[in-house]
Amino acid sequence: MAAVKRIKLGSQGFEVSAQGLGCMSMSAFYGSPKPEPDMIALIHHAVNSGITFLDTSDVYGPHTNEILLSKALKGIRDRVQLATKFGAYFEGGKMHIRGDPTYVRAACEGSLKRLDVECINLYYQHRIDTRVPIEVTIGELKKLVEEGKVKYIGLSEASASTIRRAHAVHPITAVQLEWSLWSRDVEEEIIPTCRELGIGIVAYSPLGRGFFSVGPKLVENLSSDDARKHERKDSLTLLTGREEGISTKAA
Repeated sequence: MAAVKRIKLGSQGFEVSAQGLGCMSMSAFYGSPKPEPDMIALIHHAVNSGITFLDTSDVYGPHTNEILLSKALKGIRDRVQLATKFGAYFEGGKMHIRGDPTYVRAACEGSLKRLDVECINLYYQHRIDTRVPIEVTIGELKKLVEEGKVKYIGLSEASASTIRRAHAVHPITAVQLEWSLWSRDVEEEIIPTCRELGIGIVAYSPLGRGFFSVGPKLVENLSSDDARKHERKDSLTLLTGREEGISTKAA
């Protein structure tokens, strides 16, 4: 098997595998949670194959995906680059977004405990809270970096202007966004902005959430509890929604 390429993500020296493993569907949104032993074995297989950049979030489950990762990483933590996210949560059947300092700190402490780690390699703001100036949110994340609880800061689904403002407060290492054959609007402003600022780009759903690998029959074969089948607004806002409402489509 050919070795998985290693790359520098962003301009702050963060080295990861060029291919990452998104762990969301193991616990949430894409049908029922998968058997834990199988998912731990899958994660170990990925790491042993050189795919060491793992992605999760506190909203996946919620929380259960981070707990799964904590179990899978026992004994191999030093081989893995771990990314998790904060800022989106469900309450009363609806999705909420928060980026105020109190929430940011509490979310980080919660993820550290669930993941059973002392430091999060890459900590993304999952969705942008437009009620809170991005400078305020990043300011709190900067404090977490200074305290050694977070190594690198990322944004997920942020506009180009928000990325610039955030980067002016503290270097943004990576921006995560949907980028595939059916989601190319990011090439207009966001990708050029990241390249200009030396920010790494992490593309999620490059195969259109399964559509490009399975084809048109994907939706009819999905289970009844799969968010892609029923187009639940809150779930899809999390899966595809961008700041300023750029994109909300499903497979």
